[in-house]
Amino acid sequence: MTQEFSYRWGHSALTADFDLDGRTPRLVRLTVPGEPEPKNAAEAALPLVDVTLLGQGTGWSGPRFTGTALGQRLTHRAHHAAYGDGWHHLTVQLQDRRGGLTVFVEYSSPDAVPVLRARVRIRNDGDAPVTLRSVSSLLLGALPSPDVLDVHRARNDWLAECRWHAEELRESVPDVGRAFHGHDGRAGVRLAGRGSWPTDGHLAMGALTDRTDGRCWLWQIESAASWLWEAGEADHHTYLSLSGPTADDHQWRQVLSPGAEFVSEYAALALGDGFEGALTALTDYRRRIRRPHPDHDRLPVVFNDYMNTLMGDPTTEKLLPLIDAAAEAGAEYFCVDAGWYDDEGGDGDADGDTGGDEAGDGDTGAGGDGGGGWWDGVGAWLPSARRFPGPGGLHAVLGRIRERGMVPGLWLEPEVVGVRSPLATELPDEAFLCHEGGVRVTEQGRHQLDLTHPAARAHLDRTVDRLVGEWGVGYLKLDYNITTSAPGLLDHTRAWLSWLSAVLDRHPGLVVENCGSGGLRMDGASLAVAQLQSTSDQQDPLRCPPIAAAAPTAVPPEQGAVWAYPQPGFTDQEIAFTLGSALLGRVHLSGHLDRLTPHQLGLVQEALVTYKAIRGDLSRSVPFWPLGLPGWRDAWVALGMWVPFLDTTYALVWRRAGDDPEVALPVAHLAGREARVDVLHGSAGPVVWDGSALRMTLPEAPSVLLTRLTV
Repeated sequence: MTQEFSYRWGHSALTADFDLDGRTPRLVRLTVPGEPEPKNAAEAALPLVDVTLLGQGTGWSGPRFTGTALGQRLTHRAHHAAYGDGWHHLTVQLQDRRGGLTVFVEYSSPDAVPVLRARVRIRNDGDAPVTLRSVSSLLLGALPSPDVLDVHRARNDWLAECRWHAEELRESVPDVGRAFHGHDGRAGVRLAGRGSWPTDGHLAMGALTDRTDGRCWLWQIESAASWLWEAGEADHHTYLSLSGPTADDHQWRQVLSPGAEFVSEYAALALGDGFEGALTALTDYRRRIRRPHPDHDRLPVVFNDYMNTLMGDPTTEKLLPLIDAAAEAGAEYFCVDAGWYDDEGGDGDADGDTGGDEAGDGDTGAGGDGGGGWWDGVGAWLPSARRFPGPGGLHAVLGRIRERGMVPGLWLEPEVVGVRSPLATELPDEAFLCHEGGVRVTEQGRHQLDLTHPAARAHLDRTVDRLVGEWGVGYLKLDYNITTSAPGLLDHTRAWLSWLSAVLDRHPGLVVENCGSGGLRMDGASLAVAQLQSTSDQQDPLRCPPIAAAAPTAVPPEQGAVWAYPQPGFTDQEIAFTLGSALLGRVHLSGHLDRLTPHQLGLVQEALVTYKAIRGDLSRSVPFWPLGLPGWRDAWVALGMWVPFLDTTYALVWRRAGDDPEVALPVAHLAGREARVDVLHGSAGPVVWDGSALRMTLPEAPSVLLTRLTV
């Protein structure tokens, strides 16, 4: 054949060309309409899959997960394309020439969206067990040379989430002179997430952008456990490998008995014009793969009593005035956070440094493996009679929430059982994750349940069915404040998401917030099941803007929960600032609203009225960044939301510091057009659209401004 490929698959927004006739099947290129076909792509294309087995090496390249022995000897056996429910599907079946492994490479793509989703299924058709050490979910070669690419990563640390940065790929992948050596260098950009906080350290994402033409390849690995991605050089081109856990990076292994199967984690790759163009496609894709739920359209305001407020020390006396104030402010859900089950300590036992410790930093006052307080005694999830005395106890508090027109919610950390909890002895060892030798995982005085075991699952089913089915709780904040890399973690996290899906099947009106010490479990697999995602536990309102502005890179805006915690000691400007940070996401209201003056409470009410007027647009919007993705120390931060079918644009800008009170926000999709500007929140000097940029003056710092531009 004269062409470089033998099979073409795709749709109007994405084309994949494969060479299935050669000795080793390969994905030759992945393109979008109007994109020039790459030169010499076939020579740089890689096998469809990379698999390493116990007892077999990785080829000359050492630790790199390309060029493995098994990947090179897989041959094409069959392929099948299908279409249904708005998705295009392709399965390529491969056979190991030497052994009994059958490999199914599964691709899918939503119609008219330039995103490729992939995973790999492996079946042992031999007569002896096989041990897997790594399986790539997506392997793609023949990308442009490292000479022209920038690589983007997002640091995601506790209280400092979603911090994107970029560098030239050549800085990490030096040109070693292939013409002299006959080989590519062994260097690559290699990033791994480890343990049950999959986004602790970095988001499970990355991107490559071409400096010559602006093309972008943006990806996410959809794993609630561990993951790995790597970009390096192969034959003057760039390759990309996306996978779940591996033996070398995560001590993961999977034994396949004869007839057994293993399926890798999903990975998704979005293509677009620049980072924002690729993210537009990825946002569309995220909305298509997630579980449908009315919360995604309603976007109710949630009040949570934890952050900068009760900090894990709720009582009837403290909650009742907060409930009344939250209802008056305009909240629609009220979540009682950590501590409602603590029947041991006294008031103030959870004082913000040691109570609840949603930060997960171990400063719980529990003394490590059991030192008093509730931290290491959790597991039964029964309400405290001491905190909620009198007739009805906690039920009276939940009833008050309903009386004030709000839906009651509770904080829960379902996957852990404290070492002092009766459940620690009532449940069998097999119901917990264990290290080798059967030693239970114990972190910060807690054991980790293993949801693959029926006893663990039954315990959580009873808990949730009691809280939701019997008590009438309509919102659960599911937190997770320990992390482990124990064997069996991948199976547990899959069972965890299966369990959560079953809960939502039984209780379809329940709203679930996914929280792992803030944003440390902000992965694509969890976001496809939970309705909301905690983006941070940052308590300083001045440090919230870069997190809030960058959060839409990881989560669609209608799922990204951002704290807003006005306090009685705040100035009007400071109240506007903290409220403004949440207006283009999900408002998670907190703060001592019961202590605000009528004027201050009026400011909160006005902000929530504004939010409720625009929230219907957020689930149909796509994010953009007029000043670029924010830096952690930037004086000015800006986030935009464009609603294409309405041709309406929202622009939120924060001034945190600096001497210059003026800023210009370019809005490319409105360039050369007239637009009306409405100020929706905050105050400013002149605000003008000049045909290319939104120009404004914010005389004071800190200050915030939300505007709407209508064509």
